[in-house]
Amino acid sequence: MLTTPDLRTVRSTDGTTIAYHTTGAGPDLLVVPGALSDAADFTALTEALAASFTVHTIQRRGRRGSGPQGPGYGIEAECADLAAVRAATGARYVFGHSFGGLVTLEAARRDPGITRLAVYEPGVAVDGLIPTDWIPRARRFLDQGRPFDAFATFAIATGPSAARRNPRWLMATILRLAFRGEKRAKVFELLEPALREHAEIGRLDDSYPNYRQVSAEVLLMTGGRSDLAHVGPSTARLGEVLPSSRVVTFPKLDHFGPHHKGEAEVAEAVTAFLLG
Repeated sequence: MLTTPDLRTVRSTDGTTIAYHTTGAGPDLLVVPGALSDAADFTALTEALAASFTVHTIQRRGRRGSGPQGPGYGIEAECADLAAVRAATGARYVFGHSFGGLVTLEAARRDPGITRLAVYEPGVAVDGLIPTDWIPRARRFLDQGRPFDAFATFAIATGPSAARRNPRWLMATILRLAFRGEKRAKVFELLEPALREHAEIGRLDDSYPNYRQVSAEVLLMTGGRSDLAHVGPSTARLGEVLPSSRVVTFPKLDHFGPHHKGEAEVAEAVTAFLLG
């Protein structure tokens, strides 16, 4: 049965309010959403995890309930936000998806108090395989009041092969049909933050050797139906540099498995890893 999470807030080091949603009982676990998503998108996953953990789902900066990204935004701010929530909750376990997985890895290399972390297809760029040359073009569309063109540009540049094959006008039409009402409004709110987040991904390209500093045990998860170009190479490089890691692949899931059709399967693997 679904429960209503408690909404709590902390202040990050720069004074920004960071909200997080708490549910369940057991060891404390932080959940870090990725780009173009927020805490609400992970409701089903957190409910599945709440059977074994007290789950704190972070509403990352730039999202409703938390403060803006701010002029000095970067991975350091994201890590400080996670550290503030960890200090408030005492959590030693962390789960991160996509860009949230990148944040999680960056936080763990700075904070040995994180003892186990699970990441699903983290946004770790290697060899330029997560492109960023599309960002100025998407930003111009936003400045012109053309969010669907910005969204289409984003989807074609960073999405699966089916999206990458589409011309922008067709991708924009598909997105108009697929995203309506509140779903559309939320994505439009998250487009500008997503551009800044992907700029950080690009800035950190090929910095993966830094993850030799991660002392935590790491579970690297991938979807067998994910055809994002960076996933295979980044998983391999992470496996080489992380001091303690293992890889699990879910044959039937794609990049969005943790909040689209794969919640129960991902939660089962995360629970077994964290409590094993």
